[in-house]
Amino acid sequence: RIEILLRKIRKEKGYSLEQLAKITGISRSHLNYIEKNEKEPSLSMAVRIAQALNVKIEELYKVIP
Repeated sequence: RIEILLRKIRKEKGYSLEQLAKITGISRSHLNYIEKNEKEPSLSMAVRIAQALNVKIEELYKVIP
């Protein structure tokens, strides 16, 4: 689930929501909605997030048992 992995990877990389928003150009509030599973990111947003976190996009969509 992207919201769990996004939050986990973001925190592991040491980014705040504000920092990630600045890097990706996606608003902090929108990123917060994604992390709270209230919005699904578009493919282009997911790509920007993955690039900013320096991970493959597949890492954001791994299946968590």
